[in-house]
Amino acid sequence: MDEQADNSDLGAPDPPGHTSSAAADVTDVELVARAGAGDADAFEELFNRHRRRVSLIAGRFFRQREQIEEIVQESFMKAYFALPDFANGQENSFASWIARIAFNACYDELRRLKRRPESAGDDISEEEAAWLQAQLRADGAGADVEAATIARDLADKLLARLSPEDRLLLVMLEVEGMSVAEISESNSWSISKVKVRAHRARAALRRVLERFV
Repeated sequence: MDEQADNSDLGAPDPPGHTSSAAADVTDVELVARAGAGDADAFEELFNRHRRRVSLIAGRFFRQREQIEEIVQESFMKAYFALPDFANGQENSFASWIARIAFNACYDELRRLKRRPESAGDDISEEEAAWLQAQLRADGAGADVEAATIARDLADKLLARLSPEDRLLLVMLEVEGMSVAEISESNSWSISKVKVRAHRARAALRRVLERFV
């Protein structure tokens, strides 16, 4: 899928995420209807509008650019073939719908990767463990870019030790700030299941942390 739309007036591609003034007046629902009728430009406009959001979701779970791009491509490919489901269902927000597809694509990839033996790159070094202990004892002052980078790397490694379901839930709940109701709708889980899984996921993360503190 081409990530840049042609700009016939300038003879050069538009910047990523560009939306023309004419296209901006067209709603996502109208674009879905056009795309479902075979209008490739309409679906490209949907892609340009929402690819950044999908990339951000993928970036919550994966660090390598290639993995993020694969999730983006897979999400929009699934969306394209499922356009009739969106058009005929109760959905009224393409943004929410494509986000749900992206989360599911990330979940599937996490499950696939979990079947592989953990690589040495996922191990937490003694230096990282010591840094984590120091941060837990500190009052949070003195944070800088380097500390933020270390924290992000550690968070990824700690989350990687959870089950794909626990990791998905914690990212949606704690990182994305989604409500229990939103997570329930996104994953087709009951409200009670989300609450139970959230409790178990937090407990699992605490057990992982205890190994290093």
